[in-house]
Amino acid sequence: MTAQMPMPRPRQDLRLAVVLAAVAAAATVAVIPYLLQLDPARTAQSAQVPLPALIAIQAMTMFIVCALLGWAGLRMGHHVGLGAPLLQRWVNRHGDARLRDRGPATAVGLGIAVAVVILVLSRALDPLLLPPTQVEMTDIVGGRSALYGALASFYGGVVEELQLRLFLMTLIAWAATRLARLVRRRGGSDGSLSPRIAWLAILIAALLFGVGHLPAAATIWGLDAGVVLRTLLLNGLGGVVFGWLYWRRGFEMAVLAHFAADIVLHALVPLLLPQGVL
Repeated sequence: MTAQMPMPRPRQDLRLAVVLAAVAAAATVAVIPYLLQLDPARTAQSAQVPLPALIAIQAMTMFIVCALLGWAGLRMGHHVGLGAPLLQRWVNRHGDARLRDRGPATAVGLGIAVAVVILVLSRALDPLLLPPTQVEMTDIVGGRSALYGALASFYGGVVEELQLRLFLMTLIAWAATRLARLVRRRGGSDGSLSPRIAWLAILIAALLFGVGHLPAAATIWGLDAGVVLRTLLLNGLGGVVFGWLYWRRGFEMAVLAHFAADIVLHALVPLLLPQGVL
C-alpha cells in the first residue's frame, strides 16, 4: 500500500479475513491425520466424541479464531506497512500489487533453504542435545506418511503464518510503533515501519513460533533443556526468515516460504531420508 492510497475499509478487511479463515479451517481438517500419526493416543482420547464431530468442532473453532485474528492483523497492519497486498488486490480489488514483483521464486527458495539448514543442524545438534535414547526416537519421524506430511504443510503455511505473522508480529510492530511515537517520537506511522521495530517483532514472533512447537516435541522426546533448546533454535530459524519475508514481501510470501519448508521437512524427508525433524 502506498502512502497516497487510502487503506481498505473495515468491511474489505473482514472479507479477506473470512477468506483466510475458511482456508485455515480446511487446513485444520487436513492436519488431523498427521496429528493422529504423531500421537496415536489422540485417537483413544477422541473416542468419547465421534471423530467427525471433533473435526467439525476444531474446524469451526479455527475459523472463528482466525477470522478475528486475521481481521485485527489486517487493520493494524495498515498503520505499519504490513499486510497481504496480493490478497487485497485479488479479493478486494484494492491496490496494484503484482505477483512477479513480490518474488515468489525467492520465497520458495528461502523456504527450501530453511528446511535444508534445519536438517543439517538437526543432524549436528541431536547427538549433543538429545540423550541417546531420544536420538534413536527421531527415526520414528522418518517413518511418517509423506502424504500426511504434505497435508500438514497447509496448516503450517496458512494457520501458523496467520497467527504468528499476520496477527502477532503485526501486533508487536503496531504496539511498539505507537509506544515509540509517544515516548521518543520515533517509528513510522501511516504505513511505515522502523527497521529496529520490525526486527524486534520478527524475533519475538520467531521465539514464540518455537515455543508453539514444544508440545509436539514433548510428544516425541519428552521435555528437557536439550529438547527445548533444539526446538526453539530450529523452529526459530524458520520464524526469522518467514518474518523477514512478511515484512519485506508481504504475508503471501511468508506463507509460500513456510509451505515450501514444510513440504521438504514433512513430505520429502520421510520419502528420501531415514531421519526427520520436528
